[in-house]
Amino acid sequence: MVRLKKTMFREYDLRGRVSKDELNQGSCQLIGKGFASFLNKHNVNQALVGFDARDYSEGLKNALISGMVSGGIEVIDIGQVLTPICYFAQHLLKIKGVAMVTASHNPNGWSGLKLGYDFDTTLLPNDIDDLYQIILKEDFIQKQGSVRKESDIIEKYGDYLINKIKLKRQLKVVVNAGNGTAGPIVPLILRKAGCEVIEQYCDIDFSFPHHEPNPASLKALKALSSKVKEVKADLGFGFDGDGDRLGVVDERGQNIWPDRFLILLARQVLKEKPGSNIVFDVKCSQGLIEEIEKWGGNPVMWKTGHSYIKQKAKEIDACLAGERSGHIFYRHGYYGYDDAVFASLKLLEYLSNESSSLSEIMLNTPQYFTSPAWHVDCDDKVKYEVVDKLIREFKQEYGLERVIDINGARVKFKHGWGLVRASSNLPSLVLVFESKTKNGLQEIEGIFRQKLSKYPEIGKEWESG
Repeated sequence: MVRLKKTMFREYDLRGRVSKDELNQGSCQLIGKGFASFLNKHNVNQALVGFDARDYSEGLKNALISGMVSGGIEVIDIGQVLTPICYFAQHLLKIKGVAMVTASHNPNGWSGLKLGYDFDTTLLPNDIDDLYQIILKEDFIQKQGSVRKESDIIEKYGDYLINKIKLKRQLKVVVNAGNGTAGPIVPLILRKAGCEVIEQYCDIDFSFPHHEPNPASLKALKALSSKVKEVKADLGFGFDGDGDRLGVVDERGQNIWPDRFLILLARQVLKEKPGSNIVFDVKCSQGLIEEIEKWGGNPVMWKTGHSYIKQKAKEIDACLAGERSGHIFYRHGYYGYDDAVFASLKLLEYLSNESSSLSEIMLNTPQYFTSPAWHVDCDDKVKYEVVDKLIREFKQEYGLERVIDINGARVKFKHGWGLVRASSNLPSLVLVFESKTKNGLQEIEGIFRQKLSKYPEIGKEWESG
């Protein structure tokens, strides 16, 4: 019987360390065989496959394809691309199956798989469990498939995006790709759109010598901020390792968390589609909720996770959706998947119509003091159980009406809120805090630190995610 670590099969994708007992060419071939059977169950016999810029990704991709072909799938290999380019290619080539080999924003030494069997849809927990059971039972199809390459998808993607936006004036932009996949792709697209682009860490380097390709990390934000101020840019963009998460700093080098620049994107969309639903995850600012309501929209809070947000946005026909992590989903005027490049262009379009700087515009939004998304170690085997205990404790102490439990515990306080949830991708808990005052922020964080300190299963060091 085949044995693969169950912890790699996460809530909505696969993620694991590249090692002999987690993700390697052997395990990826097995996953490919299982995914072929899974696709067959959903009457899909074609699939696109791409991979990100890590030194082991191409080998894992080749092994995955080998497994898929052995199960009768016609594979179209589109090479080293961004995850949103994989999703775009589904629509371009009218192919429902998709597999992207990527570690996303995880540190070097990790990899993963984002899988789908329909347009703008990636696997949800029941799908992940189904895939795992197929592999566990070796319920594989023995049928010869095929593989061919498509090499012009990136250019077609860029042209499609540029035709979707119009800049009223030229903007000077710094692009930080963290030496990841976005580096050779994004600057070219922004230049074609009419921007002056300053590149920062846009050459691919598998060792990530400056910082991981994670736009939410404080190290990445510090580097981007410094460059923006140095070259006097209008703003700076940070992209993660597979181009589906966006980070932003203003012309003064100040970080603007994604749930705050989502306010501007929401304003833009609600002008065109008043009264629309806008979906956001539990980590997002109360200020976003206030602004959506102010501009005539309907705010809908939902679970963190790109698959969950896509599903919810489709279910309620939302025109826009976003996560605090930087995943932005446009359904109005676009396909509905998370695409950091398209989101960056829409933000540039918004700014090009304004005479004020980005920092000045942001002053005209609700002002809160917000923490980074903190990560603290907690083993995959116990993290959900620990969070369930914390939810019960918070409900007992503060009452049911003050605890939103759709994904962890978001606890309301007089001047703000605090959140603890289990990370879907890492063996850790995620914490976010927000308050109208600095003292309030510290007070809320202190409450959560005290709670967590009672659990020996939870680490002591907090790191920004």
